[in-house]
Order: sequence, then C-alpha cells, then structure tokens
Amino acid sequence: MEINSSGQQERERIVAVQKNGDGDLTSFKTENGRILAYDEAIAEAGQGRLAGVNVFKGRDGGHYLRGDADGDPTNNLDNLPLF
Repeated sequence: MEINSSGQQERERIVAVQKNGDGDLTSFKTENGRILAYDEAIAEAGQGRLAGVNVFKGRDGGHYLRGDADGDPTNNLDNLPLF
C-alpha cells in the first residue's frame, strides 16, 4: 500500500487474480483483501486508486487493465497468484 505525505492510504496493489477457463483475467484481490471484478478494477485504476496498473484502450475500443511496465515479469498481472 502506498502512503501519501499526510500518512493516509493512497493506492492499493493487486496481489492475486482469478481467471476464467480460457485464462482471461476476471477479478482481482487487493492487498487489503478487497475483491474487484474486472470492470471495478478498471474504474478504480482509472481513478488512480490502484498502484502498479494502468488502463489502456484496445484496438477493439474496449478498455483493459495491465501492469505497469517495470521490467519485472513476476509482478505482471498474468503471473500473480490465483485466489
């Protein structure tokens, strides 16, 4: 969890994921134990409430969630533990 200069919680990190039978990400678990559906995670990331992820617009016009590019494949959303 990131803390701002006034000592308050700012942004949560995603620590685990759920996938469907095709391997697509469907929901996310934050470090505080909150479970977010894919669309909820997109909304929260777009509002800056989730750390380490960003929202991008795909070629199909849909919005998608991905981990920030930091050169560390172990924290990519697809590589996080399942819950």
